[in-house]
Amino acid sequence: MPYPSDRELDRPWVMRTYAGHSSAAASNELYRRNLAKGQTGLSVAFDLPTQTGYDPDHKLAKGEVGKVGVPVSHIGDMRQLFAGIPLAEANTSMTINAPAMWLLALYVSVAEEQAEQEGRDVDEVLAKLTGTTQNDIIKEYLSRGTYIFPPGPSLRLITDMIAWTVHHVPKWNPINICSYHLQEAGATPTHEVAYALCTAISVLDAVRDSGQVDADDMAKVVARISFFVNAGVRFVEEMSKMRAFTELWDEITAERYGVTDAKARRLRYGVQVNSLGLTEAQPENNVQRIVLEMLAVTLSRGSRARAIQLPAWNEALGLPRPWDQQWALRMQQVLAFETDLLEYEDIFDGSRVIEAKVEEIKTGAREEIARVQELGGAVAAVESGYMKSQLVSSLAEYRRGMEAGERVLVGVNKFDTTEPSPLQAEGAKAIETVDPAVEKEAVAAIEKWREQRDGEQVEAALQGLRMVAKTSQNLFDATLECARAGVTTGEWSGALREVFGEYRAPTGVSGASMSSGGVAEIERVRERVKATSEELGERLRILVGKPGLDGHSNGAEQVAVRARDTGFEVVYQGIRLTPEQIVAAAVQEGVHVVGLSVLSGSHLEVVPEVVDGLHAAGAGDIPVIVGGIIPPDDAKLLTERGIAAVFTPKDYELTEIMDGIVTIVREANGLPGR
Repeated sequence: MPYPSDRELDRPWVMRTYAGHSSAAASNELYRRNLAKGQTGLSVAFDLPTQTGYDPDHKLAKGEVGKVGVPVSHIGDMRQLFAGIPLAEANTSMTINAPAMWLLALYVSVAEEQAEQEGRDVDEVLAKLTGTTQNDIIKEYLSRGTYIFPPGPSLRLITDMIAWTVHHVPKWNPINICSYHLQEAGATPTHEVAYALCTAISVLDAVRDSGQVDADDMAKVVARISFFVNAGVRFVEEMSKMRAFTELWDEITAERYGVTDAKARRLRYGVQVNSLGLTEAQPENNVQRIVLEMLAVTLSRGSRARAIQLPAWNEALGLPRPWDQQWALRMQQVLAFETDLLEYEDIFDGSRVIEAKVEEIKTGAREEIARVQELGGAVAAVESGYMKSQLVSSLAEYRRGMEAGERVLVGVNKFDTTEPSPLQAEGAKAIETVDPAVEKEAVAAIEKWREQRDGEQVEAALQGLRMVAKTSQNLFDATLECARAGVTTGEWSGALREVFGEYRAPTGVSGASMSSGGVAEIERVRERVKATSEELGERLRILVGKPGLDGHSNGAEQVAVRARDTGFEVVYQGIRLTPEQIVAAAVQEGVHVVGLSVLSGSHLEVVPEVVDGLHAAGAGDIPVIVGGIIPPDDAKLLTERGIAAVFTPKDYELTEIMDGIVTIVREANGLPGR
């Protein structure tokens, strides 16, 4: 986005809607409708099996196919996803991390096919491709959880991808360093800026040291690094954060990498405003939250976002409908085209308040960056668990403030009386639902795909990928061969799993510091836990489990920390477990209650499997509770299946939840109420 002279109107940012569900065909229809409504860029949401490198027929994919995004299993799906959309003219953001190289290879292959079909020069078309792949694996270990491989091989994939795109797809942003999920995991503005910049330093150092890019081309690499940030509702703080971010990025790229071109050093960032900050209670309040959060990244021209995608008002309830996404798009369009925002220089330059806040964030971020560098950089700080523990502790403090009423959430912990909402009136169908048949169709489709392709060509491509993975050669060309041969997402990831292995990231729970607030209430529950333990003759144990592929672990981690603080012995093994693994752990550890956390919408599929597994293992007397984004009708179905309690985001008092769990355990064991 070029900055205009004083007499020119600033160019609006790229307007996107994060979208994708059910199937490539259904998502393609949605994309074309959104583009017709004035959306200027596409933002692809992939489903969890795709994000974690599994095909729809893998056991871990059960209940997850098409739920939080579109399944893309091979080049045929990618063709369908962008049918009728010329990729040379599109601006596409793909929210994909561990398999980012694979999805970009599919995208590039489809662009090549489009060029050949239209009789255009392939290299000319590739040179026009614009967009981003998120490709930030560091934050996956810290917050979102869709990692596959260990940090070292993951950084290699990122490095190879950046080097390949610089030479072949020069307008593409191969990495979108993402601090978005860090804020959701508890990051303060200082953490968010510092950890994102630490990731950028690790990536740029790796590219520089790989020998794949000439020293003279490092400016091109820097110019193609983009960021994806979160904008919370604390308007002044969020805007100051982005001004600090902009200034520190300019400083680092000039001093550490010697980039002299000011344009190449410019912070290029896109925004999704805070989805997990949206409330289930009085969800209509989310509209003004979204608008205020958008203003934080648009009003300051010197640090204005280059692309914005807004969540829908009802995302805390479930999957938004097309109308809800349209409403979010219209918010952007009103701001960009009806107001006079784009007519002026930066209206905050010279503000003492803003300048002081910016300096405060910069100073704190510099100190935290130095601390991480002393530990050996971002990768080492992930492997040691340092950064994760910082986030878990920070989120625990945030929740303490919310529970104590020091942080007000309108409609949740204050002003919670309400009138019935016409937006959720009976018959309004307030959220989109995915037909269970989608998964069966996807499984059948991939089986058919495997039958129709050239098996020998597929195996040769996969063998070539394995061979290159064992060397230090760039992996992108071998990945392209796999894409063109008809290899599937699960097969590409599986081949690299064989070479690189898999990884279980530190949970951060053991290193999290105890909240100092609400001590009296915690002490009361602790006494109940102690008394119940004495009556049972053993310490009260809870297993906190994350079944399926949902990697949003913030809630599970906070439950684990609070359970530990109230005296429970906590069994928490992290994310991405099969129901069988959870059952085995519950039986082996002799737990008294199982708590399951599911935010991906797969609760009706994976939760009953855990319940049935416990019964089959002779442990059906262990009560099971569930937490997550669960609509009321689904909560009723789960209760009918034997779930002892269902908690949703409106249930924010963790100590109160612990108290309720003690009661459930006592009832399950025939102990008198107390």
